[in-house]
Amino acid sequence: MSAISFEEIMFTIMSATQDTFKSYMNIDLLAGKVEKKVEPVDSDVTGIVGIAGDRVGYIIIATDKASAQCVAKELLMVDEADEECIRDAMGELANNIAGVFKTKYHEKYGSVALGLPLVVSGQLRAISEPPDANEQSSINVQCKGVTIPFKTADGSISITVMVYM
Repeated sequence: MSAISFEEIMFTIMSATQDTFKSYMNIDLLAGKVEKKVEPVDSDVTGIVGIAGDRVGYIIIATDKASAQCVAKELLMVDEADEECIRDAMGELANNIAGVFKTKYHEKYGSVALGLPLVVSGQLRAISEPPDANEQSSINVQCKGVTIPFKTADGSISITVMVYM
């Protein structure tokens, strides 16, 4: 069994994200420029799933409230998305993307385990970045990994997927 490269992980996450949106919501997502680090992100809602196995890390999906509401309406097939629906949908989205990743990774490289999805709100920033004096809450993340922005063609949904392993 050969070792998995970080580029393979990155392309698998891109494919998993686009496949999840297409399969579950019939939404086409366009990937933006990949940054080879976990970037600070302003987000209203963040879904996090832990990865364990031969490689250990996290898949993090961050978005604004309007995008989260669009995802919740489409994914849960509801007319209005309250905060509970948004939490459920973002947890489900993070879990689905991680599940596609797990399936593809397992087929090629062996055992992978996923943690339960965690949904939080607040600004993500690197540990090395000092907190803003006016900051209400934040989540500190490690700096090694990739950040991949995604948008729909019409801009109605904008999410950022980060992975570090």
